[in-house]
Amino acid sequence: MRILLLTPGTGNFLCGSCMRDNTLARELRALGHDALIAPLYLPFALEEGPDEPAVEAAVHMGGINVYLQQKLRLLRFLPRFLHDRLDSPSLLRFAARRARMTDAPGLGPMTLSMVQGEEGRQRDELRRLVEWVRELGMIDVVVLSNVMLAGLARELRAALGCAIVTTLQGEAPFLDNLDADHSTRCWQVLGERARELDGALAVSHYTAGLMTARLALDPARVRVIWNGIDPSDFVPESAEAGVALREPERPTIGYLARMCRDKGLPMLFEAFLRLKRAIPTARLVAAGVVLNEDKELVASLRRRSVELGIADDVELIGPVSREEKVRLLKRCDVFSVPATYGESFGLFLLEAWASGVPCVQPRHGAFPELVEATGAGLLVEPNDPAALAAGLAELLADGPRRASLGARGAAAVRERFSAAQMAENVAEWLQRCVERVPRGRSA
Repeated sequence: MRILLLTPGTGNFLCGSCMRDNTLARELRALGHDALIAPLYLPFALEEGPDEPAVEAAVHMGGINVYLQQKLRLLRFLPRFLHDRLDSPSLLRFAARRARMTDAPGLGPMTLSMVQGEEGRQRDELRRLVEWVRELGMIDVVVLSNVMLAGLARELRAALGCAIVTTLQGEAPFLDNLDADHSTRCWQVLGERARELDGALAVSHYTAGLMTARLALDPARVRVIWNGIDPSDFVPESAEAGVALREPERPTIGYLARMCRDKGLPMLFEAFLRLKRAIPTARLVAAGVVLNEDKELVASLRRRSVELGIADDVELIGPVSREEKVRLLKRCDVFSVPATYGESFGLFLLEAWASGVPCVQPRHGAFPELVEATGAGLLVEPNDPAALAAGLAELLADGPRRASLGARGAAAVRERFSAAQMAENVAEWLQRCVERVPRGRSA
């Protein structure tokens, strides 16, 4: 198959959706499919680097043009060369570093305009995207990275006559955090647009149930395929029992995600303070991207660590490379990212489990099904630092149990959550979607 994946980039930081989509494109190519992934809005920031063969170099529907056309309609009439200059990857990265990327309450009008597609203010950017896609020649299927891109589908289908499908991965929290009027309207428009698509791939059963209900989708058109990673770098120190086999002198809790409130970093810090009363030698190691809107939070946690005299026991590292991530996980005895909202999946769990590290997670979102599927962790009450501290203490006090859970996690990632298996399942599902769509179909 010839497959085009359209995925929003972030410009300057790693995100789970980009990593997952890029891995999927690479593995689809390994299976013999002609898969190309194209960045929308901003360039990709990838662990693998900029030379990935499946990644289109140019950015389409560049974020600066999209923003300016939302604010000033006359800018739609800029000369083509100026539009192209504003899509420069270096300029887009510069802008991304200074923006508040996740400020959902302030993004309502532009989000609504984007999901309206050809009826929104960015219709000229959509037209330019369609022109580029036409130049690629025949496409069998276009895969939208998330359902908020459903506004692109009508014009793409009219131009290509191919299958158009979407992934469902983490849209609901963003849409629900828009201001009330725009949130309601966006959900309404997306429901209409999503039901026109040829299928939806959900990254978890939790996400499938949530989005099928919120968008009134046909359950028969929604397929659940778990995410996967390449586990080769994340090798436990003991292939039989994982790193938890040892009895640590300084028990270490690990966190590896965006360092923000929604991912539960402040809650983990509060749980750690309670844990220190029972295990004075415990330490906390946290790493991940720090956006502009996260800097004050991280600074405040550092100040509290100093004030409480535990600065030597709390490492708030910030962004890390893949190699640094692997080394960090080898230091951990237990892992937790206690997100405060319903997480659609959580690639960070696969990375911890592949390293032989068991987890303690809140009992909501996709976490229960992943812990059940792997048998590699404990579930605790959500948004409860005391419950989280108790779960962490329970595992840290039981070395054989940590070893057993760590071994189960490492085996489960190899057997059920590998990138190769994800790609095989996605390819099979995409082929079925393609076979249902007559070639040359119009909108």
